[in-house]
Amino acid sequence: MMKKQSKIVQPDALAARRKKHNGKQYDKEFKVAAVKLVTDKHYTLKQAALSLGIHCNTLAYWVKVYGSSPREEAETMETLRLRNKQLEAENQRLKLEREILKKATAFFASQPS
Repeated sequence: MMKKQSKIVQPDALAARRKKHNGKQYDKEFKVAAVKLVTDKHYTLKQAALSLGIHCNTLAYWVKVYGSSPREEAETMETLRLRNKQLEAENQRLKLEREILKKATAFFASQPS
């Protein structure tokens, strides 16, 4: 009787055979617009996914990620940019003050008592 030899498949080969997604990549604007169909226009996930030609689970994930409020995220980014600009200006002012104090300290240290 011949033993049937099982073929040992390496994990890398399995991973190469599996296809995780269809290879399409969508930009953030498209994703946010798709989420707005569900959140603002009150489409169902299925209706919106069919009209966009994407899978329902993909759209559900986008709603989970971007659905909290894309507008708030944009406002937050703008707020962060403004805050960063303010902090950079303050940092520049503090550096200038420090240099002035260094020079004043050196001046008064060189003066005889």
